[in-house]
Amino acid sequence: MKLRPLHDNVLVKRDTAPDRTEGGILLPDAAKDKPRRGTVLAVGPGLPVDGTANAVRPMAVKKDDKILFAPFGGSEVEVGGEKLLILAEKEILAVIA
Repeated sequence: MKLRPLHDNVLVKRDTAPDRTEGGILLPDAAKDKPRRGTVLAVGPGLPVDGTANAVRPMAVKKDDKILFAPFGGSEVEVGGEKLLILAEKEILAVIA
C-alpha cells in the first residue's frame, strides 16, 4: 500500500531509539523516549493560497530531508508493517543539515 500525504502534511520515518545509554546501560523498551528526529518519505503539495485558482504555497521540506519535530506531534500509521508518522508542516521544528 502506498500513502500520499495531502495539503501541508508530511510522511516521516522516525529514527530508531538507542538501546543503551552513553555509559553502556541497557534500556528496556518502557524507558526509551521516542526519537524526535526522522527522515521525510513523502510531502504533500502544500496549502492552497486564498483567492487564487489552483495555486498552492510550496512546502519548506522535501523528500529525504532529515528533520526535528515536536515531541507529541503527528499521527502514527502503519503501512506495510512499518510504523510511520504523518505530521503537519507546522509541527516540524527544523531541517537538520
